Amino acid sequence: MQRFRVTAEFPKPLTTGKVQVADVVITMGCGDACPIYPGKRYEDWDLPDPAGLDLAAVRPIRDEINRRVSQLLAELVATHS
Repeated sequence: MQRFRVTAEFPKPLTTGKVQVADVVITMGCGDACPIYPGKRYEDWDLPDPAGLDLAAVRPIRDEINRRVSQLLAELVATHS
C-alpha cells in the first residue's frame, strides 16, 4: 500500500475535465452544493471534516477513506472483469 502525507493533502476542486475521465465521482459531504454531471456515478461520503483536527482525530477519518476506496476498487475491478 502506498503511503502519503496527510499534511500535504488538501480539498481538490471538482472540475469538468476531472469528472469527464472519472468512472465514479466521490464527494464528501457537499450534498446539493456539488455540481452534477450527467452520466456519471456519484457517491457522497458523509465524513467529518478533518480541518483543524489533531492527528489522532484525523487518523480514523483517513482509515475510513482508505476502507471505502479499497471497497470501491474491488467493486470496480469485479464489474469490469
